[in-house]
Amino acid sequence: MNSIAIAGAGLGGLACARVLQLHGLDVTVFEQEASAGARGQGGTLDLHGDTGQVAMRTAGLYERFRELARPEGQQMRALDPLSGDVVMDEVPAEGDDFRPEIDRGQLRGLLLESLKPGTVSWGRSITEVSPSRLSFGDGGTADFDLVIGADGAWSRVRQTLTGVRPEYSGVTFVELGLDDADRCHPHLAALTGQGTMMTKIDGKALVAQRNSNGHIRCYAVFYAPEGWAADLDFADTAAVRANLLERFAGWHPSLLGFLHDLDGGFTHRPLHVLPVPHAWTHTPGLTLLGDAAHLMPPLGVGANLALLDGTELATALATAPSVDEAVRTYEAGMLPRSIETAKACATGLHDLLSDDLRSMVA
Repeated sequence: MNSIAIAGAGLGGLACARVLQLHGLDVTVFEQEASAGARGQGGTLDLHGDTGQVAMRTAGLYERFRELARPEGQQMRALDPLSGDVVMDEVPAEGDDFRPEIDRGQLRGLLLESLKPGTVSWGRSITEVSPSRLSFGDGGTADFDLVIGADGAWSRVRQTLTGVRPEYSGVTFVELGLDDADRCHPHLAALTGQGTMMTKIDGKALVAQRNSNGHIRCYAVFYAPEGWAADLDFADTAAVRANLLERFAGWHPSLLGFLHDLDGGFTHRPLHVLPVPHAWTHTPGLTLLGDAAHLMPPLGVGANLALLDGTELATALATAPSVDEAVRTYEAGMLPRSIETAKACATGLHDLLSDDLRSMVA
């Protein structure tokens, strides 16, 4: 085996690269962003004991992960949107660490630090993909034994392999944040607790999640047509706030505080998903992992599956008699798993916006 190319320096691609290097295999990760700090990495993740944590053990990074993880972040709270009363408050038992939380940025940093210097080639945009070959924005090309598409929702590698593009789910997230919440926003911090708080009714929800260093991310979630925000300038914080307050009119004032007391602005995150099932005919020299393979609603499983995909694929490449046999073995396990999970997530997205206050994000 000569070399392996991974498109995309997200969690799944980096985990794959880490395990490949543990087995002495040559790998390069190509990332179009200029550096690791080119953009924020999003909020908090819960790593499950039977998927994400398995991957961290395979990568030899479990103990380091545990140093950064927050078991207390498993707390789940549900509040009545009209009264503000607590309907459910599930606090993890002592020693419960099945799905502790960790900031996505911390986890990505941990994976990056584990790689050999120069493994990630930053600022390398991929313009064309064919089996075992990549073409880059600078005009260069390179050949590999295998090209792995770990390049996320709008994967260029997927376009070559399946031609399928994500579809709008009908659900929109609008994200906002609270900095140093315990000191600056103590009431909202108390409502959130140490983990996740949800309140919802009539196809609308507010979800708040505790991150590290006192930061809280909140998401206004609702059904909306794809072009609902066409005339709304998200740089105009006052206009976005007014739109959301009208949408959530009648909710308890304590909960509307999340929309009033943000630090910074609002970020529009319409949810796109791949059709279910999403699969492909095995193609020598190409495969996919993570969101490139199975983009699902953000219900607590995407990062876990990406990490598991990456480490399983790398292990197969290190142990199978040939690259092609390794990829066939990986796809034979990953595709059925991802299809079943995607079906469950499609149902779960609508449960998220049901009136059942005990139906929480996984």
